[in-house]
Amino acid sequence: MRMLMVEDDARLAALLRQGLADEGFEVDWVADGRKGLRRALSGTYDVIVLDVMLPGLNGYAVCARLRAAGSSTPVLMLTAKDGEYDVAEGLETGADDYLSKPFSFVVLTARLKALIRRSGRRATAVLQVGDLRIEPLSLRCWRGPDEVALTAKEFAVLACLAERADEVVTKTDIAGRVWDEYYEGDLNIVEVYVSALRRKIDAPFGRRSIRTVRGAGYRLSPES
Repeated sequence: MRMLMVEDDARLAALLRQGLADEGFEVDWVADGRKGLRRALSGTYDVIVLDVMLPGLNGYAVCARLRAAGSSTPVLMLTAKDGEYDVAEGLETGADDYLSKPFSFVVLTARLKALIRRSGRRATAVLQVGDLRIEPLSLRCWRGPDEVALTAKEFAVLACLAERADEVVTKTDIAGRVWDEYYEGDLNIVEVYVSALRRKIDAPFGRRSIRTVRGAGYRLSPES
């Protein structure tokens, strides 16, 4: 599930990104309203979390311009402004939900997933590659009739490959989707997770569905 977070509190954003990653979200973060609007219009997201009090352009204006541009991406406003007129203004500018700070992380996660389900966006879809079945919203995976237990990061790597099944996906692409688009760490971390996936979804079933394309990346393909 791809999410854009527009929040100028860097500490809160870092905590949310870490927690949401464990829930299966791939989170892009910006701290400025104008940059957030540009990112929202240029990216493909399943949901957007939008603060109200932002530098550059406030959250109400960002949401209004997003809707005026024809975007239907679900928006949850997350803000300390909790008066009834604040909530009404947020909803009237096009927000789908409104959560006041301080808030429960459990409630935030539940509301985000509910927004995605109601919108019918791709996170509700089942990814099928041969007899490998992947459900992004529930973070569950099956090889044939057998469910395979994966960590959140393993699942995110697998989903990244499954969304582009039969295509070569580079380590940089995987790191950008699963960790951070500005990830500058050792790309060998991707190899670690691909190896873990092979041990879980391939080796026990006598498969080799994740292939290494030397010098290019990885390809997930169906096998009979």
